[in-house]
This record gives sequence, structure tokens and C-alpha cells, in this order.
Amino acid sequence: MPEPLTREQIRELDAKLRQRLAELRADVRAALERSEYESYQVIAGEVPDMEDAAFARMVRALELVEIERDAAEIDDIDAALGRIDAGHYGRCVDCSEPIALERLRAYPSAKRCYDCQRQIERQRSRF
Repeated sequence: MPEPLTREQIRELDAKLRQRLAELRADVRAALERSEYESYQVIAGEVPDMEDAAFARMVRALELVEIERDAAEIDDIDAALGRIDAGHYGRCVDCSEPIALERLRAYPSAKRCYDCQRQIERQRSRF
């Protein structure tokens, strides 16, 4: 079983979470600004044929997917920072066992230990 995190390890992971949060917020802000500037109508209006219009729609859809993905990651990071503040960070939300440091270093917003996460993924794959 993994050891509970030390204060130094929590500080390290907190800094990593905050750095990633700042990067994501900047990415979302830039994407939204681009989105306002380059609306679908502007892109589509600059293209002369149906293939180009389809490409413009695809580019716009991809931008929206990226924003949604980044927003979901921001939510995960906010939740992890909340767990740090509450003193629960590094403990699995399902079994309360410590989450391995290696897992948290790779995925600092992890809320489940490896075994519980694997069980969740198996259940999801059945559907």
C-alpha cells in the first residue's frame, strides 16, 4: 500500500496543479478570443466552395471540443485544489487509501487510487 503524502510532496503537487491551471485558463481565454474574432461566418465567408466550408465547420468543431476538454480539466484541478485545502488530497475518494505518489505526479488531479480507477473503467467499458 502506498504511503500517505508528506507536506513537501503536497506542496510540489499543489504547485504543479496551479501551474497547469494557469496554462489551461490562458489556453481557454485565447481560444475564446479567437472564437469571437474568427466566427464560423467569417471563416465560411472567406471560403469559395463547399469543401472549404466543410473544413471551416470541422475546424470550429475541433476548437469547441478543445475548449470543453480544457474546461473539464480545469474542473478536475479545482476539485483537487479543494481536496488539498480540505486535507483530503492524495486519498482515494472511494476507498480512502493513499494514492501512489507516482500516480499523482503523472496525474496530479487524480481522485482515485489505481485499483479503484481501474474498477470504474471496467464498469464503464461494459456499457
